[in-house]
Amino acid sequence: MPLYWTIDSKNRLFTGVSEGEVTFHDAISLLEALAGAKALSYRKLFDGRAVQPTMTGDEVLAVCARIRACHDHASVGALAIVGTHEQTVRFARLLGALATADRPMKIFTSLRQARSWLDQQAPA
Repeated sequence: MPLYWTIDSKNRLFTGVSEGEVTFHDAISLLEALAGAKALSYRKLFDGRAVQPTMTGDEVLAVCARIRACHDHASVGALAIVGTHEQTVRFARLLGALATADRPMKIFTSLRQARSWLDQQAPA
């Protein structure tokens, strides 16, 4: 699986990294792991700079729908995403779905800046 993550319950922090091709099923597995660990309210740091997405437009919309459903059932913590400019343009819909939640969210091109910003966000 090209998605790797750590869920730190003591610090209420989720850290994820992607490498290579990420499929629809990979993305859904990540969301299910967050929900199953009751970590939706945790602060999240996701480094997607090395991702090579393989999802179709319909699959991206289905991931968006799943994310919005998570927002309806639980509070969600601050989110720092690290990606390239090209990725943010390509995944504008998905980022829009992430931004609909009532939580701090910011996109970075530097992992160091993302970590610094996320450290300033209070755990939920």
